[in-house]
Amino acid sequence: MRVAVNTRFLLKDQLEGYGNFINEVFSRITRDHPKHQFIFFFDRAFDQSFLFENNVIAVVITPKARHVLSFKWWYDVKVTLALKKYKADVFISPDGFCSLYTMVPQVLVVHDLAFLHHPKFIQKHHLYYYKIFIPRFLKQAKVIATVSEFSRGDIINKYKVSAEKIINVGSAAKQIFKKIDWQDREVIKEKYADGCEYFIFVGGIHPRKNLINLLKAFSLFKTRQHTNMKLLVVGRLAWKYNGTIEKLKTYMYRDEVKMLGYLPDDQLVQIVAGAYALVFPSYFEGFGVPIVEAMQCGVPVITSTTASMPEVGGDAALYADPNDAIAIADQLKRIFKDEVLRTQLIEKGKIQAAKYSWEKTADLVWQSIEKAVKK
Repeated sequence: MRVAVNTRFLLKDQLEGYGNFINEVFSRITRDHPKHQFIFFFDRAFDQSFLFENNVIAVVITPKARHVLSFKWWYDVKVTLALKKYKADVFISPDGFCSLYTMVPQVLVVHDLAFLHHPKFIQKHHLYYYKIFIPRFLKQAKVIATVSEFSRGDIINKYKVSAEKIINVGSAAKQIFKKIDWQDREVIKEKYADGCEYFIFVGGIHPRKNLINLLKAFSLFKTRQHTNMKLLVVGRLAWKYNGTIEKLKTYMYRDEVKMLGYLPDDQLVQIVAGAYALVFPSYFEGFGVPIVEAMQCGVPVITSTTASMPEVGGDAALYADPNDAIAIADQLKRIFKDEVLRTQLIEKGKIQAAKYSWEKTADLVWQSIEKAVKK
């Protein structure tokens, strides 16, 4: 079988979201299915490390697909021609877009429908594109894969897609996220948090991630508790971040907040593992990988009551309404004051995190590919 894969998000030292998913899943699939050939479609020069096995060939399809007009040209014209040229038996697209003009069976990976729930967090031209074409993509795909039962139900309810067409393949955290010892925690605290305990937030600086309410909650927490606890924020500047940055300049506790930007995995693992707790109050996630990353590191989690977060966190996390800064602050206080609760959450988190693995996800994605070809 010749499997074509949309790998345009495999970007060296910039693996986030879709890129991480493609990297983790297809490094395993190409290894586990050596008798099949994989054709990776890039939209720019690529790093050779992404050609995981000898059964992978790379094809660069230009121009770069990074705005609405180029999306249409790339998927509907250039990808369609490439699928025909390379005689692909199936095409899998992990970013939620596909070709509307090929007869090749397609597997569409849709992580979430955030644009429907929070349209104000999406750039207008992208929002227009999503609203017009996502329904068409869902109809065109032979099989739809998604990453949580929440997202699966959302797709079924919003677009009346047959449940049999959608597979929840899940998601996971990298195996490198694991607990560190006390001595290493002290070194990390000294390096990044002035030797103090700290809460950590991981995610792009984007309105959907709800950093403004986290800052409000942290301010309330600091006012009430009079502690030297810090807040470390890890993530790249994504979209509409200026308001957050400007607010931070006038923030009473700005010296207690450390903006670390995007960090490579080796640093991120250490900083997450050294945290007192992860605070992840996102408005909307299709899965919420930072929750599992923290749990694998033995770090308790505070997250949102919305979207997929309760599904991913189970009974191993504390929850708060992301719209309510006071509720988030109350959970910060709970985990700060109650060591017994914190220990219980850490133990439950180990069990919850073990439910997710990239091996399981890769196997389910492969089943999705096989199902599409057999239809």
